Amino acid sequence: MRRRRFLRGVGSGFGTAAGVAVGGRASTRRVAAHPGPYEPYGSIDVAGAREAVVDPDGDVAYLATTTGYATVDVSAPDRPELLADVRDPLTDREGGPLRGIFDAKLDATDPTTLVVAGPANPLRGAVSGILVVDVSDSARPDEVVFHATDGPVHNCFVRDGLAYITGNDGGRNPVVIVDLGTGTEVGRWSVTDVADAWAAVPSGLRSVHDVYVAGDTAFVALWDAGTWLLDVSDPADPTVRGRVDVPDPEPLADLSESAVRRRATLPPGNHHYVATDESGTLLGVGRESWGRRVDQNATATPAADVTATDSGPAPGTAAPLSAGADAKFVGGPSGIDLWDVSDPAEPVPRATVPAPASPDPTYGGVWTTAHNFELSGEVLYSSWYRGGVKRHDVSEPSTPKELSWWRDPETASFWTARLAAPGERDGFFVASSWGVDDVAAGLYTFPDHAGEQADPPGVLPSGTATPRPRYETATRTPERSATTTAPETAVGGGIGAPGFGVAAAVGGVALATWRLLCRAEERK
Repeated sequence: MRRRRFLRGVGSGFGTAAGVAVGGRASTRRVAAHPGPYEPYGSIDVAGAREAVVDPDGDVAYLATTTGYATVDVSAPDRPELLADVRDPLTDREGGPLRGIFDAKLDATDPTTLVVAGPANPLRGAVSGILVVDVSDSARPDEVVFHATDGPVHNCFVRDGLAYITGNDGGRNPVVIVDLGTGTEVGRWSVTDVADAWAAVPSGLRSVHDVYVAGDTAFVALWDAGTWLLDVSDPADPTVRGRVDVPDPEPLADLSESAVRRRATLPPGNHHYVATDESGTLLGVGRESWGRRVDQNATATPAADVTATDSGPAPGTAAPLSAGADAKFVGGPSGIDLWDVSDPAEPVPRATVPAPASPDPTYGGVWTTAHNFELSGEVLYSSWYRGGVKRHDVSEPSTPKELSWWRDPETASFWTARLAAPGERDGFFVASSWGVDDVAAGLYTFPDHAGEQADPPGVLPSGTATPRPRYETATRTPERSATTTAPETAVGGGIGAPGFGVAAAVGGVALATWRLLCRAEERK
């Protein structure tokens, strides 16, 4: 089995000091599209890599790195170079350093401002909040101010000096809007404000997983509660503008605790990531789901087998690339739904880009479900964990066309895909990998043109996973007590709430009551 990165750019090794500047900017010369098989231009190891974003010029990528954040010069995409590696920020604070950093975002209207958020999931006694960083000199990030919260920050979006924060508190699970300059809470919204019935739904099934803002509309991914479109023209008073794939809350409220566990990982639902194109009228909804192995001879459903860390199997314990020829599953990986939201009050489904097939789609298996993506220039840039990265032409959203697909499930598990510079000749996009087994996490650069990978790994089944249905009606038959023997009984592969930790799904662990501490603590 190969245990090496496909390509490595120069400068791939670095330490884990509090802040490391490793030289100036590289040449801005861009490479021309290579004429051969479709493959990465280059890659660089960045320990703990998670989310990645790129500045508007396409020269610098900014990464959340679990224990910090990093900046990478990608102006020469075949030679990505580390500019700065900041580890253990806020070490001097009580509960520090800031840990579990899965998200970092540039202000969409001010690319010199980076917001680093964490921890992604509850960590008892740990400092939590958003760190505002001046990256006008990307090789020397300057930490300006830290705004503390009493709960985890899984993801955020930043626009016009406002941070839209996921405020999962195990109760109302609001989106909280914060002024970056003062740390003041400007506004908040929770689905429990829409109808009392939502308050009865287990909080893990309506976790606010991500938020995206286009113009004066915020798009909020609420896991099994669908995607909600909010009017944020007045950030102090967000109001509902529309909804996508939102079910009736009452059947969800009737689920048993064990059914909630199963539901959290299986389709339908599982709204994980949302983003629009430049016009704000084409919406992508990524749904992150898995399957459960079926034992035809089982007579009872055991409790969920909780064997994962905060987000995914423990690092360094990659699943085998086969579950056996006789394995059978229910559920499976979900794809990316495309919606026309030109009329937010009446969203229209256009198509679903299906996930690559997996030899073992369980939570402890080989992940090929949708993860983070970008819609830009009528192209969908998508990541699918060990299923690789893809580009689709979505100029006609009803008939997406796959343009390129690169995967190497033994060495890369992709977290996101982001356009850096458009164009078939000079363009490229970046994709972060959170690593596989003993292969390090890092950042890849890929051509922005169509092509086919030469001799793609044969460990993934050919074709794609069966597209997973959205909610078919507003009411669904509730799954009730797990004491009744079902025709097919799932065993293993269970987890409470993907990406959030076990407690979020069942509400069994009391989380600190969420509120933004309305103070701006100057970074010393």
